[in-house]
Amino acid sequence: MSELKDSQWLHALKERRKRIDQIDQKLLSLLNQRLSIALEIGAMKRERGEKIYDPQREEQILQKLHLRNRGPLRSEDLTKIFKKIMIVCRKSQIRSDSC
Repeated sequence: MSELKDSQWLHALKERRKRIDQIDQKLLSLLNQRLSIALEIGAMKRERGEKIYDPQREEQILQKLHLRNRGPLRSEDLTKIFKKIMIVCRKSQIRSDSC
């Protein structure tokens, strides 16, 4: 009986990991889409001589995300994740300037 439960448990674990793998693929695609758009915005800002970094815009993004977050992602973790995403996008915008 214990072996059956173990095999059911392993099957359930594999299924959940498969779902996480699918979500990771979607996240990767979305992150690349986001960066592509951020690079376009960076080019538009350079054309007009505007600064890449816009702290007010980044704060607006975080505020909107916090309002929409229903968990279980904690607020502080949401902030960490999206700040890192924005930093990566900003650095990529700056690097593309030198290309």
